Amino acid sequence: MKLNINNETSRLRAVVLGTAKSNGPIPSIEEAYDPKSIEHIKAGTYPLEEDMIKEMEAVANVLKKYDVKVYRPEVIKDYNQIFSRDISFVIEDKIIIANILPDREREIDAIEHVWALIDKESRIKLPEECHVEGGDVMPWNEYIFIGTYTGEDYPDFITARTNIQAVNAIQELFPHKKVKAFELRKSNTNPKENALHLDCCFQPIGKDKAIIHKNGFLVESEYQWLVDYFGKGNVFEITKEEMYNMNSNIFSISEDIIISEQNFTRLNTWLRQNGFTVEEVPYAEIAKQEGLLRCSTMPLIRD
Repeated sequence: MKLNINNETSRLRAVVLGTAKSNGPIPSIEEAYDPKSIEHIKAGTYPLEEDMIKEMEAVANVLKKYDVKVYRPEVIKDYNQIFSRDISFVIEDKIIIANILPDREREIDAIEHVWALIDKESRIKLPEECHVEGGDVMPWNEYIFIGTYTGEDYPDFITARTNIQAVNAIQELFPHKKVKAFELRKSNTNPKENALHLDCCFQPIGKDKAIIHKNGFLVESEYQWLVDYFGKGNVFEITKEEMYNMNSNIFSISEDIIISEQNFTRLNTWLRQNGFTVEEVPYAEIAKQEGLLRCSTMPLIRD
């Protein structure tokens, strides 16, 4: 397989879509990785496996409708394998295997059948001190946008997933790209004040547009840089509630086709007004784990 990813929106040809099958029992609060999951565990509203399977199959059906080759992980019994973007990501013709939370390392083994199709020299494992997850990494033509957190209290946050060592390592891997890092707001306890990944508060769409949530950025000038880069008229600003519901975490099949959650009424209306075809799917149950459509897809090949 010849990998090719240079941005977030070129026509998609092949993707890994996670799976909700054999997702395991509801985790304990101690086992949860993010404040939104904890909120739903406490409330007794944590998503049911059968509902999440239906939601993911709806996405698989849309991808197949557009002739996208869809790979799925091998199912590991009683194991959460929904968020395939966390475990690896592709930039250009390289697949970078993420150093993720140790409890989740078996997820990488479950896509061994995909690795086997990729040349060994295209598989990159970063040094152990580099923490990174694919939700924080966005190739955008000459740029690579990366969400990070560099505070001294980084180790205290289960929600801080990408460190500055990983940012530096990715810059070294792609010296011809401009790596632009953004400090994200982190909270272990309040999901409305937590940008788990960059794609929880920002995502480029189309050729020159973006969805953004200002409060997800710790440094206002970094948020402003993005608004200026895309142009204020090309940016859809989402509210705190819309960020909480994961409105920035949609997924592009091409520059003009987007998979979005069916309840994102304001966003979906704006997208259609701006010439996008919007394929709506139910994904509100999966959103309860602080991840949505971009989190559960890992593109391998775009035009």
